[in-house]
Amino acid sequence: MNVAPPPWWVRRFVLAPAMVAIAVLLAPTSILLVLLALAVVSWALPGRLRAPRMAWMTVFYILWEATALLGFFGIWVASGFGYAMDRKAFRSVNLRFAAWMVKVLFWQVRWTLRLRITIDADEIRGLDGVPAVVVSRHAGPGDSFVLVDALLNVARREPRIVLKDTLRWDPAIDTLLSRIPAEFVVPHSRRAADDPGGSEAVGDLARTMSDDSALLLFPEGGNVTPRRRTARIAALQDAGQSDLAAMAAAMPHVMAPHVGGFLAALDACPRAGVVVVAHTGLEKLVTFGDIWRELPMDKHIVMKGWSTAPGVLPVGADDRGTWLFSEWARVDGWIDATTAELEREKTDPRRRTSRRVRAAQRG
Repeated sequence: MNVAPPPWWVRRFVLAPAMVAIAVLLAPTSILLVLLALAVVSWALPGRLRAPRMAWMTVFYILWEATALLGFFGIWVASGFGYAMDRKAFRSVNLRFAAWMVKVLFWQVRWTLRLRITIDADEIRGLDGVPAVVVSRHAGPGDSFVLVDALLNVARREPRIVLKDTLRWDPAIDTLLSRIPAEFVVPHSRRAADDPGGSEAVGDLARTMSDDSALLLFPEGGNVTPRRRTARIAALQDAGQSDLAAMAAAMPHVMAPHVGGFLAALDACPRAGVVVVAHTGLEKLVTFGDIWRELPMDKHIVMKGWSTAPGVLPVGADDRGTWLFSEWARVDGWIDATTAELEREKTDPRRRTSRRVRAAQRG
């Protein structure tokens, strides 16, 4: 969806109360709805209880959203109706409440969709004491939420995010991301001349990072598709960057990264280290049709990070761009090895704790 979100007063005084009202009306009948779906439609549809699972996730998400909105409203009231919201104590309360809500959401998602998530966060913890610029591949609609959960509840970092303004249509996400450092970027098709671009928004967020901050970037800019991947390689060729184009062509699982936001983050916060994140398990979940066909997913999502300290990073823009491409090649190789191991795991569940999985996670 690329429809501009309504003004803030519509989002706060119309959309948010409407979501809470829907949840209040839905709560008494939510269990009955799921039982009815189990009894009536699951037998007639292919797959294993797809309709009840989707119905329950829809009901749960509405209830979750209403709880989040009421919680954030309570924090706002407790802060003196927003007067003390910028103070450290209330920033911490907002962050911890957001972390708890994300944890609850992922607990339910894992249970309903039968997901197993393995996160190796040791490398992120290895940058303790300095800000972190986290650059991740983009695959599927859920990877940003998995990463935010990992940053909040595993790495114990304050996430900073640049994302499309269309996410403001969701009242809870809009409110949550308004309580943590975030920048909403207008897509090119609707961007006015004076609207900030992605690199400018990244620089603004990076400039004020603290030692426990983590700025999350997706340099690919979107989900990997054959058309986008081919177009990115052609763009590098047209720009006279044949070496980078050759590197991109040799990476079948990822797209050539845009380096503008990455360079802007390091320029704005020179003392930041970098964490490169690879993950696999979500590649086939791009559209709602994909999600429907895969229910229940029974997937194993594996996430791995590699950290580089500030003093080890290249200095010049060209060298940093080449370095990011080489790290993306590393991500591509890890995806290839880990995906192969996960395929073998499907045929022999005893391999779930095998040395090969652990070795793949360690990179």
